[in-house]
Amino acid sequence: MMCRLGSGEIHHRSPDQPGLPCAFIIGPDCPKVFSDRQFNFLLLVNAAVFLFASLWSQGQFVQVDNLQSMASQLPELGFLAIGVMLAMVAGDGGIDLSGVALANLAGIVAAMLVPEWFSSDDAPLAFTAAFIGVSCLVGLLGGLFNGVLIAYFSLTPILATLGTQLLFTGIAVVLSDGSAVRLGYVEELSAIGNETVLGVPIAFALFLFTIAALALVLKRTRFGVQLYLQGSNAKAARYAGFAQRRLLLATYTVCGLMAAIAGIIIASRTASAKWDYGSSYLLIAILIVVMAGVKPAGGYGRVVCLLLSAVALQALSSAFNLIEISNFFRDCAWGALLLIFLAASDTSWQSWFRRATPAS
Repeated sequence: MMCRLGSGEIHHRSPDQPGLPCAFIIGPDCPKVFSDRQFNFLLLVNAAVFLFASLWSQGQFVQVDNLQSMASQLPELGFLAIGVMLAMVAGDGGIDLSGVALANLAGIVAAMLVPEWFSSDDAPLAFTAAFIGVSCLVGLLGGLFNGVLIAYFSLTPILATLGTQLLFTGIAVVLSDGSAVRLGYVEELSAIGNETVLGVPIAFALFLFTIAALALVLKRTRFGVQLYLQGSNAKAARYAGFAQRRLLLATYTVCGLMAAIAGIIIASRTASAKWDYGSSYLLIAILIVVMAGVKPAGGYGRVVCLLLSAVALQALSSAFNLIEISNFFRDCAWGALLLIFLAASDTSWQSWFRRATPAS
């Protein structure tokens, strides 16, 4: 099979060989939309969850109010999952464990600074714009810090982001004295996480726009091609001559921005910011990414599968609400699912069956 890179080079590999994403494959062997088993699997999971929940609730699950509620809850997890996905695709055991902590820190810093500059009653639009700007700046700086540690100090990503997770959490606790920072009701800010446009929650529309933009960037830009090549074969990427350190720096900076957007949505939904909000979000974000088929070793991941995975888990969480399953069991279920999908991602089932089947 032939794969064309953004620079015009041709790379040969077999159809089942991991490496560049199918978006970069050309020629008669190009896989069709429904030839992706992970994509088909996620479609079936979504269909099964929606069907089961609809039958159990006698149709209440698919009512407009419930669908809007699910769509408004999904983006904060979705943005965190995007950050985890980008870090994983970059390879070298890449992962960003600091996303939730950075999201909370961004919300807390903005909630403490912006009221000193603008009144939420007299200038709500300026208040909202400043809140978004400060949050994004904190997220970019946090992601940049992660990128410097990983790209320039050669720290292992999982250890570096575990350390910054604790650092960001500690800063948030000190700044807020361990309590929630209240924002009060700001109509423009609250609209981001609670209002709809043409029946679609604003936060969900923002998430869909980001997913579409990310898919375009990963498919059509030099950054996307280089990111996949870096994750699939770092040595080849080094010989290709592009700046690997700057690529990693940019990747983790974008991860920080995604965390900041999640923090904005959380603050707009809850009218507050707290250092320990979303304690289970990191586990769920990683589960979304692994369930989407993103390879923990790097070099592969489809944005559309990330979207389907996020929808499936949000629907499953809402279905748990319908059958009144406790939050403790949910965390147990998420952990079990994560282990199952991690094991499945590293298993060659054809080889396993060949070993398990006795020779005739």
